[in-house]
Amino acid sequence: MTTADAAAAPVARALRERGVALWRRIAGAVEQEIAAGTLAPGARLPTEAQMSARFAVNRHTVRRALEELSRNGLVRVEQGRGSFVAEDVLDYTVGPRTRFSEWIRRHNKEPSGQTLDLREMPADSTIAAALGLRPGARIVRLERLGLADGRPVSIGAHHFPAARFPRLLAALRVGGTISDALAEAGVADYRRQATRVTARMPTEQEAALLGMPRNRPLLVTENVNVDSAGLVVEFGMSRYPTPRVQIVFEP
Repeated sequence: MTTADAAAAPVARALRERGVALWRRIAGAVEQEIAAGTLAPGARLPTEAQMSARFAVNRHTVRRALEELSRNGLVRVEQGRGSFVAEDVLDYTVGPRTRFSEWIRRHNKEPSGQTLDLREMPADSTIAAALGLRPGARIVRLERLGLADGRPVSIGAHHFPAARFPRLLAALRVGGTISDALAEAGVADYRRQATRVTARMPTEQEAALLGMPRNRPLLVTENVNVDSAGLVVEFGMSRYPTPRVQIVFEP
């Protein structure tokens, strides 16, 4: 018997002696470990074989416990990959003035970001149409990885008309928020005019950046932001990992 088995033996005996269904006791034990932080959000649980050995039960009993934990939203089971502690789900509320930093702080988390791409480039037909430009017109493109307490929650690609904002690229290179850069470029305020939401599977690169499995979908938003005069200032495309983010629309 290994040290781990010896340590688990009293747990297994206790489960049997309490006269409650073993699967319920196993679910309770795992729930306590999640609450105590022993099993962190996103952590992979031991395999069914390992849990069977730990609690001295068969795999069917372990499976029943995992089903209960999944039903209660504490664990997510991924076919072929195993079971994982469920992560905090952040409500991304789409309103007239949706700002990344404000969204993250509403969940009592610290926002931060990592620039993946920043350059001036010609607009393709989709981006040009959204910005009201001709295809090939120069735009400023910023792609950022958004983080909440250091954990990735979004990849945002933001596009701005370069001719209208000749100083925007330099302002974005300094760092800070998009709102700060636009304010320096002369846009004191802007609001969301339209948002379209779709879903698709992530690419290999997106899954790696967001720390998510390839078999879980992304939520993808396309949005247009306008200034106080109704002129388009930005066309954005953002991707969110469904294990950690859900989108809510405000009336």
